[in-house]
Amino acid sequence: MQISPIVSYSTVREVKGPLLVIERTRGVAYGEIGEVVGPDGEPRRVQVIEVGTDYAVAQVLGPTLGLPAKGSTVRFYGKTYRLPVSEALVGRILDGKGQPRDHMPLPPPEDFRDINGEPLNPYAREYPEEPIETGISAIDGLYTLVRGQKLPIFSGTGLPHNVMAAQVVRQSTVRGSEEEFAVVFVGIGIRSEEAMYFMDEFRRTGALRRAVAVINLASDPVAERILAPRVGLTIAEHLAWDLGYHVL
Repeated sequence: MQISPIVSYSTVREVKGPLLVIERTRGVAYGEIGEVVGPDGEPRRVQVIEVGTDYAVAQVLGPTLGLPAKGSTVRFYGKTYRLPVSEALVGRILDGKGQPRDHMPLPPPEDFRDINGEPLNPYAREYPEEPIETGISAIDGLYTLVRGQKLPIFSGTGLPHNVMAAQVVRQSTVRGSEEEFAVVFVGIGIRSEEAMYFMDEFRRTGALRRAVAVINLASDPVAERILAPRVGLTIAEHLAWDLGYHVL
């Protein structure tokens, strides 16, 4: 989706890692997206993470090597980050920004969703009563998952978290349901060899046919660590709320 920039600033005071400090800003909102263009003419996507009375701090969603403060121009669009979503994302592998990591083009979007989500009244939620079986007895017996639930997996160095995560994606199911079932897998800050393991395992076992994989590598920009889980949740919400899927 092409968006015309509405405000431009050439007042970048500092570039510090993935962050830009822009002075003399007016009307810039938290979460707003835009782009920064350096002297080399290469555009880089940015997102506002802090605003003040006359300044804004934006994080660059990409590398900042060779991007100086002097001579750079920042343009803001007056919009938040919106992700193109579609049922055809099932079976795809994306990066932390929601862009293809499997070297195929994105499918035509059915909708554009704000990755910041909409506030939900907890009282309005349906009572969770549809369990999801993972095939792992410790989870199914002691930490039973239900439809729409998130399963975070944290692990220390050397522990087989990747094997268990791949097993959950491969085996999870909702028994007795005729609705479609999908798994949205998000890997955050994982090493390249782990990413290759997941992609190969999902393809080899056929798990990718009913899954969406969002993979953020340790070598990717730090800003993507924040975007990746939101991208995954946005896709999951589209599948569940708009298309009626059971989603883990």
